[in-house]
Amino acid sequence: MKKFRPLHLLLLTVLTFAVSSTTAYGQSQCSLLQVNNAAAAIHSSSANYWFGVMELPFLFISVFFAFLTAYALRGGKFGKGMTYMAWGFLVMAVGHLHMQIEHYYGINIFKTLLGSVSGSVAWFAALVVTWALSGLGFWSIYKASKGA
Repeated sequence: MKKFRPLHLLLLTVLTFAVSSTTAYGQSQCSLLQVNNAAAAIHSSSANYWFGVMELPFLFISVFFAFLTAYALRGGKFGKGMTYMAWGFLVMAVGHLHMQIEHYYGINIFKTLLGSVSGSVAWFAALVVTWALSGLGFWSIYKASKGA
């Protein structure tokens, strides 16, 4: 097995973002000198719409397969870790659904149902729950793979 190299992953990530950002502006038919907040919003609004529309079906398919995998691995440390990750992905999917509703319809569900302060606290709590469950799942799978 190859040794994990975090520096290679970091370089690959930075290069991907560097190339994708210039590609996005290039596809918007505006030069680098034309790019400011207003120009970027005008030229990329149709792309953002389609990215938002396509995000949710793929996210829910991913959640479905995460639970399917967790069910197949039920029992044991791998199944436990995958179950944590599946629940974390489900919370994330609900959060992304909330963001898309707010983006397209201007309705902040958390603030509408819970009020301004409680809605913001609920949103933050959902983020922490997503991160915690996903991290706990990855940690459990990592420990199981090491035989601990």
